[in-house]
Amino acid sequence: MNDAELKQKIAEIKTGGAEKYHARIKEQGKMFVRDRLDYIVDEGTFVEDGLFARHLDDGLPADAVVTGIGKVDGRPVAFVGNDMTVKAGTWGVRTIEKIMRTQEKALQLKIPIVYFIDSAGARLDEQFQTFLDRRHAGKIFYNIGVSSGVIPQISAIFGPSPAGSAYLPALTDMIIMVDKNTSVYIGSPRMAAMVTGEQVSMEDMGGARMHCAESGLGDMLVPDDKAALEAVKDYLSYFPQSYLGQPPALEPNAPIEGREIDEIVPEDQSEAFDMYELIDRIIDEGSFFEFKELYARELITGLARMNGRVVGILANQSMVKGGVLFPNSADKGAHFMQLCNAFNIPLLFLTDVSGFMLGAQVERQAIIRRGAKMLSALFNCTVPRISVIVRKAYGAGYVAMSGASSQSDACIALRQGKPAIMGPEAAINAMYLRRINEIEDERERMKFTMQKRAEYLRNIQVWGPANELFIDMVVPGDQLRDELINRFELYSEGRKPEDKLVDRRNVVIRG
Repeated sequence: MNDAELKQKIAEIKTGGAEKYHARIKEQGKMFVRDRLDYIVDEGTFVEDGLFARHLDDGLPADAVVTGIGKVDGRPVAFVGNDMTVKAGTWGVRTIEKIMRTQEKALQLKIPIVYFIDSAGARLDEQFQTFLDRRHAGKIFYNIGVSSGVIPQISAIFGPSPAGSAYLPALTDMIIMVDKNTSVYIGSPRMAAMVTGEQVSMEDMGGARMHCAESGLGDMLVPDDKAALEAVKDYLSYFPQSYLGQPPALEPNAPIEGREIDEIVPEDQSEAFDMYELIDRIIDEGSFFEFKELYARELITGLARMNGRVVGILANQSMVKGGVLFPNSADKGAHFMQLCNAFNIPLLFLTDVSGFMLGAQVERQAIIRRGAKMLSALFNCTVPRISVIVRKAYGAGYVAMSGASSQSDACIALRQGKPAIMGPEAAINAMYLRRINEIEDERERMKFTMQKRAEYLRNIQVWGPANELFIDMVVPGDQLRDELINRFELYSEGRKPEDKLVDRRNVVIRG
């Protein structure tokens, strides 16, 4: 084979499968795997490994997976991309070996790894060559676990990810799903019908929207392949190459113009307001990258920049379920905190919470166990943490949102702050129920109750805790952004990532 023939052979392999399979993915609105790589990788920087895997086997160019390293915005990133035009992107003997080698190289080089997932799963006709041994498929999952909290691991799911292969994205830090094309499930609808008799559609069983809004497996829902690729690029821009680095800083940008914070936050602790509006007033304009936007929406989580520097934000959203913490929001918060802590991203908590939800339903959903997971994630954080008591901060919600007792670097407050064990309604009921029941006249009973609630509210104003040094600072709303920028800069001094042990605190565990 001369050079001309070699180049022809390379071109043939890179073409992938037959034209009819290319036509099929186009009909689905999907991009060819190599086009996805061309879109996201800096031009001319992709170095491919394993191109000739199984090139002598008819119909298996590259064994249905493209692997290698390229640069994204000048930074090296490892890629594993299923080729759906070759045997439906299934995993064969060399597919698995290529994936493992890329994982091992990413870990060795301490660089992020991105998975482009679009596969019908493992090949049953090769199961004895791919399933049982030490370098068979299970080692792929092992490698992800070992890499957790060491290098960023991102999954962009463009199509199916069934059965055992569904655990690949589930083990990574971030999952981006394409609406209407993504499907992730342990057993297909056909298999479910056979085993359990259940009749369910593919979308309801494992569709992208279901996973992003209900199961919590998906972290971001996007409309198409290009949006997914842009989301991968954006996500990477907030992260260091590994746990040993610092998040990349950008040029500072002013926040979006709008109402002042003092206008945004109501005095009445029971009046809902949009926490997104407050977030916009303290972060650099256009910098908010939301994490799990559709899931457990009572807790907002996302990455942002303040004066060009990356922070992770957890904020209670009173417009959804009153901002109360539920089992799902506890899982969401735990996952996000672990992610930020692993990669040296400081955490900002914007607190407006009456606590964890109570009742038989949430007890059955393990509110205590899942709330404890959120608390454990918080207590094991080593990055700078600042808690802002925006308004109410009651009970265990105060602790879970990094109040002073959770050993945050600072617990500051707006003047509307109200930290307490519980809110006025529950507190007055607990303290005066017998006396209230003894008042026969309904109007007198209501008058007494409202009077006691008003007294209680006055007693839990932020001024008392500030007087006792429980609160580090009460900040005017128009000075909050500058206060946070200065504090994060100061608290980041002396924290060296290279001194941090890669231990269980560094592992990112999906909720």
